[in-house]
Amino acid sequence: MPALNNTQLEILKLFKQERSEDELLEIKAMLSEFLFKKAIAMADEEHSVRNYTGQDMDKWTKEHFRTANSN
Repeated sequence: MPALNNTQLEILKLFKQERSEDELLEIKAMLSEFLFKKAIAMADEEHSVRNYTGQDMDKWTKEHFRTANSN
């Protein structure tokens, strides 16, 4: 089993003490917000680098990415 990374270790330290259900929900919300902001920043960067347009976005909303089931 691989060793824990620094992020995992810090989260474990945070949970050394007992937390209430409300605190756990608040921590979960904070982590979700953090990851959401990171994802948006990455998407914005990709948008900028590739020079996507509003027309590209509109086209993608109409595309169908499913493939036929081969079963």
